[in-house]
Amino acid sequence: MEKILIVEDEKKISDIVKSYLEREGFNATAAETGREALKLIKDRFDLIILDLKLPDIEGEEICRSIRGISDVPIIMLTAKSSEDERVKGLGIGADDYVIKPFSPRELVARVKAHLRRTKAGEKKVLSFNKGILIIDAASMEVKKREAPVSLTTTEFRILLCLAERPGAVLNRLQLTNTVQGYDFEGYDRVIDAHIKNIRHKIEDNIQKPVFIKTVYGAGYKFIGVRD
Repeated sequence: MEKILIVEDEKKISDIVKSYLEREGFNATAAETGREALKLIKDRFDLIILDLKLPDIEGEEICRSIRGISDVPIIMLTAKSSEDERVKGLGIGADDYVIKPFSPRELVARVKAHLRRTKAGEKKVLSFNKGILIIDAASMEVKKREAPVSLTTTEFRILLCLAERPGAVLNRLQLTNTVQGYDFEGYDRVIDAHIKNIRHKIEDNIQKPVFIKTVYGAGYKFIGVRD
């Protein structure tokens, strides 16, 4: 049974989300404050639903703290509807976002989609550029020159999606549908933000990438050489 942590200070919303998740067979735990959440994340959770506006600690800070110790999928709950705010949240390590007010059924569907893709990694290891970059699909681990690379779940899915199709140009909508299972408003900026994060982690020089190339007006393609 997958364990879900709900970090939400509005008890009515938290109770509704918890009820819907438990109805679908998930083990859901709720935290009303950031401090409570930071204590709970020491336990293993399969996914975290995180409200950005909490009474004691900003959700962005909690997201950074989680990313310091775990690659668990994070879905943000936010009343901030501007595209820049959403891109900012994804830039600090969140995998997805849901804007309030939201449909509990849609949120549960997104939870299922993320968990399904987390489990879907095939048992294969991809090696590129004479072993400089290694992608293990089963363990969802990436190494650069034998050193572990910390990617969020969504970043890993995007990288794997591109690496499995070297030389093929994938547009932003294709990447969104492949890694999320649905499209949404502002998906182009969101993909760009994730690609930027990935490049900072796997490229020696982001101005002269050797793994992910931008094809202007079309999308992105993986240019690493398969070993």
